[in-house]
Amino acid sequence: MKPDSHDDSTPNDEGQEPAPPACVMSFNSSDASGAAGLAGDVSTVAAMGAHPLPVVTSILMRDTAEIFDHAAIDDEDVVEQARSVLEDVTVSAWKAGFLGSAETVAAVAEVLSDYPEVPLVTYMPDLSWLDEDQREPYLEAWRELILPATEVLVGNHKTLTDVLLPEWDSERPPSARELAVAAGERGTRYVLVTGIMLPARGAEQFIDNVLASPQGAITGEKFPRFEAAFVGAGDTLAAALAALLASGSELQAAVGEALAFLDQSLDAGFRPGMGNVVPDRFFWALPPAEGEGGAEGEDDGSGGAGPGSSNEPPQGPGGPGAARRVH
Repeated sequence: MKPDSHDDSTPNDEGQEPAPPACVMSFNSSDASGAAGLAGDVSTVAAMGAHPLPVVTSILMRDTAEIFDHAAIDDEDVVEQARSVLEDVTVSAWKAGFLGSAETVAAVAEVLSDYPEVPLVTYMPDLSWLDEDQREPYLEAWRELILPATEVLVGNHKTLTDVLLPEWDSERPPSARELAVAAGERGTRYVLVTGIMLPARGAEQFIDNVLASPQGAITGEKFPRFEAAFVGAGDTLAAALAALLASGSELQAAVGEALAFLDQSLDAGFRPGMGNVVPDRFFWALPPAEGEGGAEGEDDGSGGAGPGSSNEPPQGPGGPGAARRVH
C-alpha cells in the first residue's frame, strides 16, 4: 500500500494500516564511529519521529577524534541505492552531507533534480582533512550542483566562510546575511550559520546561531560557550531540521526546534572512546537520573526539563528540548 493512499480523516479500523511517518532520504558517508555521517542521520531522524532512508556515498575511516581517510562509493551505485527506494517510497525531505567525490556530487544532483518540490537541507562539514587535489574539484561541483537545489544550508561560520567567501580579506568576519548572499548567488534560499563568536561579556563567551536569507537575518539563538569538543553536531542539526520540514513544520519553528534538539543532545552527550563527545540523540528516552524529576513541576531552571529528565520526545522551543547552548 502506498504511503499517500491512507485516508487520515477516518479512524484506524480493523485491518487498516496506520499512516506512515514522514520519510527523509539522507545522502552521506558511512561513519563506523557512530558519531556523524549516516549513523548520526539515522538516529537523529528516527529520534525526531520520521523514517530515515540512508544512502551511502562514501566510507570514512575515522575514530571519535579525527578522520584518517575515506573511500568513495561508485556514483552509479549511489544512484541505484536512491532510485531503488524512490520507486517504492514517498520522500518528504532530503538531507545531504559529505558526498565523497565530485562524480558522486553530480550523480546525487541528478537524482535531486527529479524532485524539485522536496526540500533539501545540506550540511557542509569541515573538509580540511581532504587532500587539495580531491577537495577543490569536490567543492567546485558542490557549489555548482548542490547549492542551487538547497533550501537550507547548514554549517559552522568558519567553514561556510572558507567555502562561500574564500577571498574574504576583511578583519571583520562576514555576517550571516553576507554568507546567505553568497549562497543565494548559487540558488540557495536560506543559510543556518552556527558557531558565530560574539564579544565576551565578562568571563562569559557567547555563540550565536542565525538563520538568514539574502535579505537579512530571520531568527536565531545565542548560547553560552562551554569547554567541550563534539563530533557529529552539524549532522545532527541538519538531520533534525530535515525531519521537521518533512513532517510539515514551518521553517522558523523548525529551526528553533532543531537547535533545541541539538542542545539537549549535546547536554546528554557521552564519550565512547578517547576522542570527542558524541551527541545523545535519544536523551529523551533515558530514565531520570537519581534524585531528578521527583517533584511535580520541578526543572533545572532552563525553561524545560533537564538532560535525560524527560521520557517524552522533543516538543520544540519551550518544551522538553528547550535550547541553551550550541557549538
